[in-house]
Amino acid sequence: AKDGGGGEMNELVKSLPSPTLPGLHLPCLDTYKGWLFKWTNYLKGYQRRWFVLSNGLLSYYRTQAEMAHTCRGTIPLATAHIEVGDTCHLVLTSGGRSYHLKATSEGECQRWVSALQQAKANATLLIHHSDDSGDEAPVPQEDRALTQGVLKTLASKLDDLSTCNELIGKHGAALQRSLSELEDLRGSTDSTDKVKTVNERATLFRITSNAMINACRDFLDVAESHSRRWQKALQHEREQRHHLEETIEQLAKQHNSLERAWRENPSSYTDVEHSQEGDASDENDEAEFFDAMEESPAFITVTTDTVISKLCSSQTRRSRIPDKPNYSLNLWSIMKNCIGKDLSKIPMPVNFNEPLSMLQRLTEDLEYSELLDRAARCDSSLEQLCLVAAFSVSSYSTTVHRTAKPFNPLLGETYELDRLEEYGYRSICEQVSHHPPAAAHHVTSQRGWTLWQHITIDSKFRGKYISVVPLGNIHLQFHSSGNHYVWSKVTSTVHNIIVGKLWIDQSGDIDIVNTTTKDTCRLKFSPYSYFSREVPRKVTGVVEDRESTAHYILSGTWDDKMESSKIVDSSQGCGGSEGKQKTVYQTLQPKLLWKKYPLPDNAENMHFFSSLALTLNEPEEGVAPTDSRLRPDQRLMEAGLWDEANGQKQRLEERQRLERKRREAQANQALEEDIEGYNPLWFEKRTDDRTGESTYTYRGGYWEAKDRQDWSQCPDIF
Repeated sequence: AKDGGGGEMNELVKSLPSPTLPGLHLPCLDTYKGWLFKWTNYLKGYQRRWFVLSNGLLSYYRTQAEMAHTCRGTIPLATAHIEVGDTCHLVLTSGGRSYHLKATSEGECQRWVSALQQAKANATLLIHHSDDSGDEAPVPQEDRALTQGVLKTLASKLDDLSTCNELIGKHGAALQRSLSELEDLRGSTDSTDKVKTVNERATLFRITSNAMINACRDFLDVAESHSRRWQKALQHEREQRHHLEETIEQLAKQHNSLERAWRENPSSYTDVEHSQEGDASDENDEAEFFDAMEESPAFITVTTDTVISKLCSSQTRRSRIPDKPNYSLNLWSIMKNCIGKDLSKIPMPVNFNEPLSMLQRLTEDLEYSELLDRAARCDSSLEQLCLVAAFSVSSYSTTVHRTAKPFNPLLGETYELDRLEEYGYRSICEQVSHHPPAAAHHVTSQRGWTLWQHITIDSKFRGKYISVVPLGNIHLQFHSSGNHYVWSKVTSTVHNIIVGKLWIDQSGDIDIVNTTTKDTCRLKFSPYSYFSREVPRKVTGVVEDRESTAHYILSGTWDDKMESSKIVDSSQGCGGSEGKQKTVYQTLQPKLLWKKYPLPDNAENMHFFSSLALTLNEPEEGVAPTDSRLRPDQRLMEAGLWDEANGQKQRLEERQRLERKRREAQANQALEEDIEGYNPLWFEKRTDDRTGESTYTYRGGYWEAKDRQDWSQCPDIF
């Protein structure tokens, strides 16, 4: 190798990778920040967002303060397409999604376009950084330098591997040629020289292969060492996120407890309330969802102690019921012969029920009665309408996991809920008709409002799903202003009757009308679709005055929360159906109107009941003998004795059929037009002066009868 192969050996030494081989140069990118308007949707229109351009990434936030904790989105410019539109508009397209942005002036738009194009050009050189496009904050300078150093080292090792690969190919081909020539010259005098040449080239190939192996080992060592470091960093971020989620969950539960404690004993919080409450619109300033993350742990500890002391001083109600037994029964075997029929006329075993009656489910609408308490204190009728709309949505939050059927009340069955001391209201329901099933409900609150409703349930089985359509209106009147609101309920649908897991959806529109001021609010419950990109269970709405001028945008989901955004400007956009232009609204920051309480522990084994629902069937003394709490089949089911409950249910239904036949015979004999000949005890049929509808309203006398414990007028229905 020293003599004949010296030239090739020198070539190999020159070609082998050097430790000082220059690596990839990474340019340092400048940061550009500023306000832009970002298109959100047709309801909210363009919203003002704080944009930060750094390291080839365009990130945006609601406010500058959010940069510390919450990034709303990040656009990697390396793969983005930048398009300049008219009148200060620009469009960024990345990953199949388009971002429509608008600057405040032509000059500002041009500056942003220049910065974005320069950042895109630089980001193309940093394509290996594209995996970091989800970062929520600029990378620290020392981390950036360290990452660039690692990338330089890895790039250098890649160059080494590439050089070694070329040399292996070159010397491998030469070795192959020499072996072929040696085969042709076997036995000749030149064979000795050829063997020497083959040995030299084999030595070169061996040296090159060893260099390749060493370069591979170096590359692997560098990659593995830094891979472990990045794995540790990723694990740390996951642990931090998990800790943050636990903190937020704990804060939410304690906020719920504090709010309930205040509702049960509001006088103890009078000073705090006045110090934090300027006017009705300022309440929600403290209710921003992300503000909870900024609270200190000390606040959480102090709040817990305060809540415990307050709860101990108030009336204690039950917080659990016996776990639901695990009985298996094929729903399709019962429902297959009932397609198209009214479900109220189909006898069903208690296996498909929950231990509450329809009257109790109607009363459960008062879960978030504090929304009406807040609305009663509003000076603005439009702000009051926002809270009323949130209350109408909140009544569906308890149904998201509740696919079981409530008990059909017996004719004359009643249900009272006296929460005068805790929440300031009293509620009474009565089943006023059996076919069709109809219930009347009346609530009076000492905190400035009265609510009443007459609801008839129309339920049909359609083969794959069950639809439940509540017919009738809900009325709400505030005592101080006299504002009278009217609205109705949406359709509930239970899916997967034949196969799969049962799930429930709410769909349709709710029109809330203030009959006093003529203000209106239309809420749209979007039906769930597997192919839709919308948020599941989405609810949107617009609050308008009597002149049809929009003032607030409402948005949220019926199983979680609702927010309101005050409209500051509106303009005509494009893209409407049938050639119509859609209105684009510019709004202020959204304010939280309502948020769902967390479910109690072990709720999945207690029919997914909320804290209020767990108390609805709790036995109480002094209630009417027709109260749902005293219904024997319902009580047995709650106790887990389902076989006994089914026996009692059949007995009650047979007794009700006999009673119905007796009334029909009396009605025919008396030639009365009303075939049932039944008059409710606590409600009477009247014509509403404002709406002109015929409805059952409370005639009075129930609470006076309870005070006297005089139930002599009540029928024996159980």
